Amino acid sequence: MGLDEDALDYHSTEPPGKIEISTTKPTNTQRDLSLAYSPGVAAPCRAIDENPADAYSYTAKGNLVGVVSDGSATLGLGDIGPQASKPVMEGKGVLFKRFADIDVFDVELDHESTDAMIESIRAMEPTFGGINLEDIAAPACFEIEETLREETDIPVFHDDQHGTAIISGAALLNAVDIVDKDLSELDIVFSGAGASAIATARFYASLGASKDRITLCDSSGIVTEARADEVNKYKREFASDAPEGDLSDAMEDADVFVGLSIGGIVDEEMVRSMADNPIIFAMANPDPEIGYTEAKEARDDTVIVATGRSDYPNQVNNVLGFPFIFRGALDARATEINEEMKVAAARALADLAREDVPDAVVKAYGDEPLQFGPNYIIPKPLDPRVLFEVAPAVAQAAMESGCARIDLDAAEHRERLEARLGKSREMMRVVLNKAKSDPKRLVLAEGNDEKMIRAAYQIAEQGIGKPVLIGDQERIWATMENLGLSFDPEIVDPSQDNLDSYAERLYELRQREGVTRREAEELITDGNYLGSVMVEVGDADAMLTGLMHHYPEALRPPLRIVGTADDANYVAGVYMLTFKNRVVFCADTTVNQDPDEDVLAEVTRHTAELARRFNVDPRAALLSYSDFGSVDNEGTQKVRDAATELREDPTVDFPVDGEMQADTAVVEETLSGTYDFSQLDEPANVLVFPNLEAGNIGYKLLKRLGGAEAIGPMLVGMDKPVHVLQRGDEVKDIVNLAGVAVVDAQEE
Repeated sequence: MGLDEDALDYHSTEPPGKIEISTTKPTNTQRDLSLAYSPGVAAPCRAIDENPADAYSYTAKGNLVGVVSDGSATLGLGDIGPQASKPVMEGKGVLFKRFADIDVFDVELDHESTDAMIESIRAMEPTFGGINLEDIAAPACFEIEETLREETDIPVFHDDQHGTAIISGAALLNAVDIVDKDLSELDIVFSGAGASAIATARFYASLGASKDRITLCDSSGIVTEARADEVNKYKREFASDAPEGDLSDAMEDADVFVGLSIGGIVDEEMVRSMADNPIIFAMANPDPEIGYTEAKEARDDTVIVATGRSDYPNQVNNVLGFPFIFRGALDARATEINEEMKVAAARALADLAREDVPDAVVKAYGDEPLQFGPNYIIPKPLDPRVLFEVAPAVAQAAMESGCARIDLDAAEHRERLEARLGKSREMMRVVLNKAKSDPKRLVLAEGNDEKMIRAAYQIAEQGIGKPVLIGDQERIWATMENLGLSFDPEIVDPSQDNLDSYAERLYELRQREGVTRREAEELITDGNYLGSVMVEVGDADAMLTGLMHHYPEALRPPLRIVGTADDANYVAGVYMLTFKNRVVFCADTTVNQDPDEDVLAEVTRHTAELARRFNVDPRAALLSYSDFGSVDNEGTQKVRDAATELREDPTVDFPVDGEMQADTAVVEETLSGTYDFSQLDEPANVLVFPNLEAGNIGYKLLKRLGGAEAIGPMLVGMDKPVHVLQRGDEVKDIVNLAGVAVVDAQEE
C-alpha cells in the first residue's frame, strides 16, 4: 500500500478520526452522576457566576485549547474549505495532547469574511484557555490574530506565522555561533512573502538581526520600495531600497537564505554565490527550495542546511514549538503569547540543542549520532526534554512581561510538567530532589563506557551526586572531548593510581575465602572489586555497575566485599513499575531463585522500606496462584507462612497479607467484597512473587503488555548502597538509579 492508502486506512479504522473525549472523574454510581450533572453541577456554576476566574478551578478551561481554522490555507493543499481541513485540525489536537498533555477541541468555521471569523472566535473565549489559529490564509490571518489579541483575554496564536519563526529562529541562533558570525550583521534573504515569511522576518529582528539587512522576495522578485504601492502593508514593512531583481540577485553575497515558498527554485549556482559559510533554511514542504544534499555539495566550506523534512538533519518542525508554548502560557494563565514569550521559547530550544542527547531520542532517529554541530542545531521533536525547557521558559517570560495572571514556582512547575509525562517521572522527581539535597560520592565501576561517562556528566550537572569514574583516564578524557562534555569528574585509573591499601583491604576480607595476597592485587584492578572496596572502606558512599556484565557476574563482587546489612541475610532486586495512576514495587525480580518463607518475609520488609523512600506508604501482598488456602501444597504454604510471620511481627508497621492471586491483590472490589477479611483495605502496591521465575516473568509482562514504565532493578538488603544495572540500560536509567543510590546513602 502507498502512503495515501495507509493514511486513509489509519483514519478510517473504527472509531473514525484520531480523537475522542474521555471523562476525568468517576461516573460509576448514581452519586457520581449527580455530582457530574444535576443537581450537583449547580454549585460550580454559582461559584463561577460570582467569580469568573473560578472557571479555571472547576472546569477544564485551563487545559483546553481551541484549534480553529477556515481551511483557506491547509498545509500544501491550499483553500480546501473547513470540512476538508478537519483531519489536519484533529491531527493538531493529537500533537497538543501527545507532547504537552493539552486537551483540544477542533473548530472548523465556514466563514468567508474576516469579520465573521473574528466574531465567531471571540465568542468562544469562555470555552477555551487559549486559541490556536491554524491554516488561515494571509493577509486575513494577520488581521484576525491582531484583533483577537486586542479584544480577548486569552492567548491567541497563529502557528503558521509564528511556529516556523520560533523554531527556525532557534536554529539560526546556533548556526550563527557555529559559523562564527554576528547576528546583527547578517544579510538575510527570504524566498516567500506570506504569513510565515513575514512573521519569521519580524521574529529574526526580535532576536537581534538587522531589519535593514533583511530582503524579502515574492513571486514577482525583490520587494523593493519602488514596488511599495503594489504590495500589501505587511510586505511593505520589509520593502528594500535595493535595485529591482529576482531571487538569484538577492542571494548574491547573502549570509542566510530562508525559504518559505515553493520547491526547486534555488540551484547550486545560487548557493555558490552566497557569502562564506552560508546558512540555508529551505523549508518548503514537501519539496524544499533546494535539496539538502545539493545545498551541502554546492560548496567546499561549511554549509548549514535545515529543511522541513524529517529524512534530513535539522528538521524545522512546528511541533517543537506550539505544544510547549501553549503549555507555558496556560500554566501561567497568560492573557496573550507575546514577543518575549516567543523569544524565550527560541532561546530555550537553542540551548537544549547543545546538551547531551538521551539514548531514547537517538534510537528513535535510527541511532544516528546527534551532537551539537552543523548537522544538529535544533532538538528533535521526540525529545521529551523540550517540555521541561521550553514551557518553563515561556511561563517565566509571561510572568516577567506582566501578562501572567498567576505566579509559578519554577521547581514546582517543573515537577508538574514531569508528572504530565508519566508517573515514573513524577516518582523519580521525588528521589532526585532528595538526592540533590545532600549529594554523595558515587562510584561508577565501568567508567570507560560512553554511557557511564554521559551519565556522570548528567549526575554532576544536575547536582544528584559526585561521580567517581573507574577506568582509563586518557580514554575517558578522549570520550568526553569527542562528546563535547565539559566537566571535571574524579577518575580512579587502576593502571596508574596506587591501589595498595585497597588490595590490602580486599585481602583482609577474602583471605579465608581462598584469595591470596597476589590474587587480591590482581582482583583490585577490576572495577567491580575496586568500587566495592572503595564503598566498603568509606572512600565512596555508593556504587553502580552491571552495564557491561551479566547480572550475576556484576553482583558477585559487591556481595563478597560489601555484603548484606546487619538486619538482612539476603538481598533482592526490586522494580518500580509506574502506570498512569498507580505505582507498584515488584520483588524479587533478579536475585533469589527459590526463596523460602524467611527470605520472602525479609524481602517484603526491605521492599516496603524502599517504597517509603519514594514517599509511598507500602501495602504488601505475597503472591501465589492460590487465594488464602484455596490450594494447599508446599509452594502455597511457604507464601502463607511468610505472610503470617509478617503479620505477627510487631515491628512491621504496614498492612500485609497473602497468599493471594495477583488480581486479588490489585483489584479493590475483590478485596472489599469477596475477601473483606483481608488485612489490605486498599489494593497492594508492594507485590512479592513466590520465586525468581514468577517475579521476572511478572514484571516484564506488566511492562510490555500493561504499558508500565520500569525503574530498576534496585537492590535491597545490602550493607551499603550498591545497585546493579541491566546490560543495555540507557543513560536515563543510570541517572535514575544513581539518584536511588544517593538517597540510600543519605539513609545510611
